[in-house]
Amino acid sequence: MRLTLIATCAAALALAACSNKTQDEAAASADHAGAAASAAANDAAANTASAASSADHAVDNAAANTADAAAKVGRKADAAADAAAKQK
Repeated sequence: MRLTLIATCAAALALAACSNKTQDEAAASADHAGAAASAAANDAAANTASAASSADHAVDNAAANTADAAAKVGRKADAAADAAAKQK
């Protein structure tokens, strides 16, 4: 029991002696962690905006390609109808 008490007191004294340094290091670590989290959030926001822009362009391209294909089908249908009318 006495040995445990002595060891506990020694540990408490050692902790008290370095507590300022430990607190400073903990604060610095927290600052670094906060900066890293902020940078990650900014990167995620930028990547999301970029992905949204890319998706927007893809939708625009798909719409344009669909319109072009529909126009081509319309021209072919007209040509087929003209050819059928000439054969009658």
